[in-house]
Amino acid sequence: MPASKEAITITQIAAHAAMDKLGHDLVAIDMSDQLVLCEVFLIASGQNTPQIQAIADEVERKLHEVGQKPARREDGPEWILIDYSDLVVHIQTDELRRYYMLDRLWNDCPIIPLDAVRDAESRA
Repeated sequence: MPASKEAITITQIAAHAAMDKLGHDLVAIDMSDQLVLCEVFLIASGQNTPQIQAIADEVERKLHEVGQKPARREDGPEWILIDYSDLVVHIQTDELRRYYMLDRLWNDCPIIPLDAVRDAESRA
């Protein structure tokens, strides 16, 4: 069964928030058939630690505005994970993202088209 409408809606909001803070290479992976713990992984990259922090803060702020509160947030030197139960947001530096390759690890899962990415591509 594909990700729920609510999970996709908050994913779209989180993606717009990440793009607002210059997050790049965003991808949303529908995990609903693979994991019980979440429906969507949203993966975004940032240039450096301050930008990753800014992206995470904006995602939390925008989702808070629509009544979403994270179950947990974990931080590392070059990454942040924000868990909203149905949505897990991974924000990493480019280098760390290439190392962990979450995109490739879950490449057999469906990709959710992101409005924020489509809008950015149409402006380019």
